[in-house]
Amino acid sequence: MTTHQEGSSSPRPKATRQRAAIAQALATAPGFRSAQELHDELRAADHKVGLTTVYRTLQALSESGAVDAMRREDGETIYRRCDTQIHHHHLVCRSCGYTVEIENEAVERWTQRTAEKHGFEDVTHDIQVFGLCDACSPE
Repeated sequence: MTTHQEGSSSPRPKATRQRAAIAQALATAPGFRSAQELHDELRAADHKVGLTTVYRTLQALSESGAVDAMRREDGETIYRRCDTQIHHHHLVCRSCGYTVEIENEAVERWTQRTAEKHGFEDVTHDIQVFGLCDACSPE
């Protein structure tokens, strides 16, 4: 699973009407959305934007760190506006998609120690923890 690039220096994509509509749709979406879901929402709101443009824009926004991207259990990549530029991980509800951003220094230290122990350098990582949120859990 992947999230935005750590320390990414990629420029944000060039502003266009279509890209602005995609960014606005992400800003108002409550959780992660697939490119197809965003495309469908944009078309329903009478925005003339192609699916390829949605995919390319999401990729560029992800590379710039403005959007979190992760792969669902079914393999599809989903996106949401990133609320912070600080390195973080996610707790994600498998049912409704509710997501909580989490930071944990102990995990960061463990990751670095483990990588060094096995001779790895220039290590990046991301962690997605999937479960059921309070609202979706059986009582």
